[in-house]
Amino acid sequence: MQLTKLSNIRLEVMQYIEQSMDGLLEKFLKKPEENWQPADLLPDARDESFFEEVAEIQELAKEMSYDLFAVLIGDTITEEALPTYEAWLMDIEGIDSKSRTGWSQWVRSWTAEENRHGDLLNRYLYLSGRVNMRELETSTQFLISDGFDLQTSRDPYKSFIYTSFQETATNISHRRVAALSKKTGNTRLAKICGVIAADEARHANAYQHFVQRIFDVDPSEMMLAFEDMMKKKIVMPAHFLRETGGEIGDLFTHFSDAAQRTMVYTTQDYIEILNKLLVKWDIEHMTDLSGSAEKARDYLMNLPGRLTRISERIVIPEKRFEFKWFGV
Repeated sequence: MQLTKLSNIRLEVMQYIEQSMDGLLEKFLKKPEENWQPADLLPDARDESFFEEVAEIQELAKEMSYDLFAVLIGDTITEEALPTYEAWLMDIEGIDSKSRTGWSQWVRSWTAEENRHGDLLNRYLYLSGRVNMRELETSTQFLISDGFDLQTSRDPYKSFIYTSFQETATNISHRRVAALSKKTGNTRLAKICGVIAADEARHANAYQHFVQRIFDVDPSEMMLAFEDMMKKKIVMPAHFLRETGGEIGDLFTHFSDAAQRTMVYTTQDYIEILNKLLVKWDIEHMTDLSGSAEKARDYLMNLPGRLTRISERIVIPEKRFEFKWFGV
């Protein structure tokens, strides 16, 4: 009976937020005809300068470090696994996949924006001449077919905690690749990753707004959902990453190590995202909570310190892993 009651409350909250969805779509997403498209950022095959521009892309790609380029490939595969993310969001309780308005329109419009990311990065990597595209495509197919386990079930509260965190993490990763690419003189790739990062920042703001709206009307249950997700740990969407001949998930640690070595995304970033969310939602000063929710709030406020102490003991391997994404 308790589960049914909680489910009804969540449905009511989802319906409450859905009432203002038209305004949220306009605030956090862009219309296709007004948005950037992958073709805007890549050489146009109709132009006489096409082969010259491709040659420049290939020359600059050679200047990037092995680990940084591996992270770029891994980020691309993560973006390309979009069908999994859309299916997951459409299955959240309170979202009617058959509707053409409200929450389902949000998911479709968000998906449409995200779809440009994988398209753009995939085309860039193809033109770079540095990637075994078949191996990249195989990893992408594996990642889509293997799916993921975010441990959110169909709960919108837990799901929006995840997206609030993950979209922020994705923004950091693309933004850092942009900055590091610019240092090597690769201004085109810097711009590519920069515009993707900007999208991710908008999306992160949207999901964080959804969470804030839930905190406003159902603070105790939202707090418990936040605690639950942080106890489980926010896993990256590519945590089942693998390549030809590998086992499910066995490649993610190597990808993560490369991201740590290049400082694209680190354990400290994970902690910093948590800190920013605690501040954004003003968790420390949250009142009108149930007893269990107060304990959850205290747990969350103490968590960054605990994670920092744990992170100090983590050792990142110095030797790079040889990904099949490179070479012939």
